[in-house]
Amino acid sequence: MNKRVLLARYPSGLPVEADFVLDEVPVPEPKDGEFLIRNLYFSLDAGFRQWMREGAGDNYLAAMQIGDPVMSLTLGRVERSRHPDFSEGTLVLGRHAWETFTLTDASDFTAPLEVDPEVPLHLYLGTLGPTGLTAYFGLLDIGQPKAGETVVVSAAGGAVGSIAGQIAKALGCRTVGLTSSDDKAAWLEAEVGYDIGINYNAADGLDAALQRACPEGVDIYFDNVGGAILDTTLTHLRQNARVVLCGMVADYHDADKPYGITHLWQAITKRATLKGFMYTDEVARYPEAMARMRGWLDAGAIRTFDEIHEGIETTPAAFCGLFTGANRGKAIIEL
Repeated sequence: MNKRVLLARYPSGLPVEADFVLDEVPVPEPKDGEFLIRNLYFSLDAGFRQWMREGAGDNYLAAMQIGDPVMSLTLGRVERSRHPDFSEGTLVLGRHAWETFTLTDASDFTAPLEVDPEVPLHLYLGTLGPTGLTAYFGLLDIGQPKAGETVVVSAAGGAVGSIAGQIAKALGCRTVGLTSSDDKAAWLEAEVGYDIGINYNAADGLDAALQRACPEGVDIYFDNVGGAILDTTLTHLRQNARVVLCGMVADYHDADKPYGITHLWQAITKRATLKGFMYTDEVARYPEAMARMRGWLDAGAIRTFDEIHEGIETTPAAFCGLFTGANRGKAIIEL
């Protein structure tokens, strides 16, 4: 049987476990041009909350539908194949669903995966996969860090944020990580390697904390959050600053009333660059990025922080935890 996690209803505000339901259906059989994947890992990514809304489709992804398996990034192995380009036993990455088996014709962003047997397989969803690629292309292409510059990262304890901060540090930058508690701020400094961890919920506020941490301003802001945190950080930019627009988690839960940014004037007066991106724009450069990431890993310049939850039944709770600050680093489901 094929176990699946379905979208039971569109979340209202923060997602909760009741928004999802588990079911079982017979495992499908591939037809000509199709192949069956046994999923091994699910990637849990806050960005997919954006498409858990009615009518939320855009030019990147279509909205998820009530009663359908929840869309995700997955890593699996071809179980049965009637497709000429995907033989049985091939490892694949794809945009599939929270289910134990996926039937596909490879039109849904499915690609074969070459792995090093010495590397834990789940890293190809994390540091050596979409998470690491997102941090790499965002920071290097848009941020263009130079040694000695100050780099601020929001959601610094999350999957992309924990990697982006370490890459910046490896390139000789001074790093400041924003997170949701004193405990996680201390963890950012002690374990992840940020020079300064800031709890944006502290009593004296983010503005005062950034003034203390970055008295000469911010050269690069890697933004995973948007909303008030982005708005406040804009007032601390240095001349010719670069703002990497990676995520907008603050607006995912109430897209009908997005936070109004009030300090864009700072982008003009500071001659700043604000640019969004998708890591999938750079498919041809994946080998370059993965090789450099692997080099940093092997040298100990960056570490991977993964929270692996076992069993498809744990998926809803683990996904909801992304939005409450429960996770540290990359959250992954192992089937």
